[in-house]
Amino acid sequence: MSVLAANFGEHGFPRPPEPGPKPADVVARAEAIAGSLVERQQETEDRTFYASDTHEAFAKAGFYRILVPRRYGGYEFGVDTFLRVSMALTRGCPSTGWMYTLGAAHALAVATMFPEQAQEEIFAVGDFICPATVMPAGTAERADDGGWVINGTWGYCSGSPYATHFVGHALVSGTAGEPPTPMMFIAPRSQWRRLDDWGQQLGLRGSGSHSITILNGHIPDHFTLDGHMSQFSVAGGTPGLRLHGNPQYGGGPLSFMNLESAALAIGIAKGALDSYEDLMRSRTTLFPPVVQRTHDPDYQYWYGEATGLIATAEAAIINAAQQWQQACEHGSATFTREFEMRIATICNQVVQLCWRAVEQHLLPTAGSSAVRRGERLERVWRDMSMLHTHAGFTVFLAAKAQRELAKARFDIEELP
Repeated sequence: MSVLAANFGEHGFPRPPEPGPKPADVVARAEAIAGSLVERQQETEDRTFYASDTHEAFAKAGFYRILVPRRYGGYEFGVDTFLRVSMALTRGCPSTGWMYTLGAAHALAVATMFPEQAQEEIFAVGDFICPATVMPAGTAERADDGGWVINGTWGYCSGSPYATHFVGHALVSGTAGEPPTPMMFIAPRSQWRRLDDWGQQLGLRGSGSHSITILNGHIPDHFTLDGHMSQFSVAGGTPGLRLHGNPQYGGGPLSFMNLESAALAIGIAKGALDSYEDLMRSRTTLFPPVVQRTHDPDYQYWYGEATGLIATAEAAIINAAQQWQQACEHGSATFTREFEMRIATICNQVVQLCWRAVEQHLLPTAGSSAVRRGERLERVWRDMSMLHTHAGFTVFLAAKAQRELAKARFDIEELP
């Protein structure tokens, strides 16, 4: 067998950088790399995305193939493995973890929702990095060859600096006076351009959440799906389940996206707790008796209370991921609207617990010198505050999900 042939699997797709790692191996690599990210947070913010050597380390560790189907050279690990990697990296650097997570996570949605012909072309690149946005923007018009011409600009495309693809929603003109309807599409890197418009926000300045613009981009029809990602139903089975035979490619993409948001909050909060622990060990109390903070009852309480809140949040997200995976095994019909919204409400509480730990216990008691510009705790607070401005949390998890759960439970239809 030639060296070239050895680099490709039985289906003709690139093999992963290392065959046969176990999920625990990949998680351990993330935990090891996370420590090196702490000291690089400022340069990551200045650059607005993580460094090329970090990107190469992620690729070598196999992080970009965790959710890619084995058929296409991926590891096809469970979502629990992905979430643990996400939490570990975000604990070291929130911006880096955010950029990685929202770039690599959408392999699951693509492998679930798109037909075989599209997947064979999309995953042919090996490593898969694909930011996605849910806000419809721009336009899609039929091309002469039956494909689509896409024009528009989409903001907050986290993961775009090293991305291989982009998933967005464009508006298709309605007929006979009907309003335009959303269409989900995936565009290869050759069809879009990243704008230099990130880095001036309050937090997550290094998350690579730049805008993506497409000017007369052309994509084939099988790279599109009618409707919005949030409305995609898996109840009747999915192309991914039929193609790969793995139940996780028959799960609900929307509920998995909510798990991502919650995992990011846990990683950020853990980073805040790490910073607070360093302060506990290195600083003394302000009032007599002056002792190391680790020996002061008040600091012991604040640290313990925050630890409990974050540990509870982590336990909840691990259980929610288990519920999600069990639902996959029970069949796609398990993913009812009520089940998906129940997962969403758990994720909402996870984020709330993490915010309470940082905002009520760690930040106020750390001391003003610990929140000077550039200090780790100051950056973590900015990053977590930025999470609270994300529409996925503020609009959906914190408000809409609760109402949708109740309506699904009581079979309430929308009012005319």
